[in-house]
Amino acid sequence: MKTVNDINFNTKKAVIRVDFNVPLDENFKVTDATRIEAAKPTIDYILAHGGSVILMSHLGRPKGIQDEFSLRHIVDKVSEVLGMPVTFASDCIGQVAENAAAHLKSGEVLLLENLRFYKEEEAGDVAFAKQLASLGDVYVNDAFGTAHRAHASTTIIAQFFPENKCFGTLLAKEIESLNKVLKNSEKPVTAVLGGSKVSSKITVIENILDKIDHMIIGGGMTFTFIKALGGQIGNSLCEDDKLDMALDILAKAKAKNVQIHLPVDVIAANAFANDAQTQVVNVNAIPDGWQGLDAGPKSLEATKAVILQSKTILWNGPLGVFEMDAFANGTIQLGEFIAEATQNGAFSLVGGGDSVAAVKQFGFEPKMSYVSTGGGAMLEMLEGKILPGISAILNN
Repeated sequence: MKTVNDINFNTKKAVIRVDFNVPLDENFKVTDATRIEAAKPTIDYILAHGGSVILMSHLGRPKGIQDEFSLRHIVDKVSEVLGMPVTFASDCIGQVAENAAAHLKSGEVLLLENLRFYKEEEAGDVAFAKQLASLGDVYVNDAFGTAHRAHASTTIIAQFFPENKCFGTLLAKEIESLNKVLKNSEKPVTAVLGGSKVSSKITVIENILDKIDHMIIGGGMTFTFIKALGGQIGNSLCEDDKLDMALDILAKAKAKNVQIHLPVDVIAANAFANDAQTQVVNVNAIPDGWQGLDAGPKSLEATKAVILQSKTILWNGPLGVFEMDAFANGTIQLGEFIAEATQNGAFSLVGGGDSVAAVKQFGFEPKMSYVSTGGGAMLEMLEGKILPGISAILNN
């Protein structure tokens, strides 16, 4: 796997695909700079080794040129994170971009305008990719969040750099961390899958069954399994058209000697509201009019026992509706268990929008081995797919 460490950047211009698709407030100020901070090690490395940097990214889903999606809004924040001035080009191709790139000196940083102002970006247009490629000497992909898309800047551009293309530090770490779970994991391996729907996780489940020893199922997807097994789930979330699929997963897991751990009790509420009445009930005996919204105490005890004996842990999806304080305890407790296992030497990988949001919200991020930056990309890798943005760097 070729990374920035394998390339001589002295006097070279590196075109880096970063993921600066960051949230902005109504005054166009960046509210969370995590993605910019994540790209800093790659940028710092290239600058320290005599290179200059041309950053390209998308922001939002613009329909043509829309000022609210201009990357000029984030220039100050990028400068602040990098601790140096950043030049902005008001276009990503053509004369404006070419002039800005031509005047770039070693040790300087240029940020190009939003790639998605051109429909050719998402279309994977070769001529557009060639124009982007013409700006630099080396291509670096450091955007894991878009590595599952065959866009011009994430995949197509790589063909114009047969020798001079590599992974940035962030993307290399993402691949390494996922491979630690999928290919070189230390046993026992436990996957914790939460969230609302079985259907969105089915391909992941089928792909990882051969690689894991335990699967802990939580969140709303629990109730599709419980109902399939004949339990009473009251008004809990359920995918009625996926009951056979749930039984099929249980059968496959049994055939592969994977232990599936379903909750035994839940915190049930009489309404989907923070101030609803709650009670602890058996997961298969939820009264009519009530719905399971968080893991119960017995379930959490069982979860703790499995997590603390695991050597590799994958966490994707919360155990309850953690956005409401009344139903956040299960997800917080799970975070505590995984943090403890990690401290004891386990490797823990957290990925998927809601799990990442939860570990950040409750302060667990520094206590996990790795928190993935790409929700969709990580899920596709867990499904066993080869991501186009990754294969483009690996293949000449």
